[in-house]
Amino acid sequence: MRKLNHVLLLFLALLLALLIAIFVLENQQSVSINFFGFSSLGLPLSACLIIAVLLGMVIGPLMGLAFGFRRKTNVKRKI
Repeated sequence: MRKLNHVLLLFLALLLALLIAIFVLENQQSVSINFFGFSSLGLPLSACLIIAVLLGMVIGPLMGLAFGFRRKTNVKRKI
């Protein structure tokens, strides 16, 4: 059973790597992002999207922690 789990996990990892490689190869157009007057260098679209996803993965939990701590402190004050 453990061997089957390892094989399935390896298969899923390889499938994910293949899908990411296809995504990067299909989105090679150069784009420039303008934000509040600042302009980025011409990066491939796939790089911009991957950076946006990674930033969201970092900022989302941080905001959740910040609002979660605030909610817990409000509950403690009411008691």
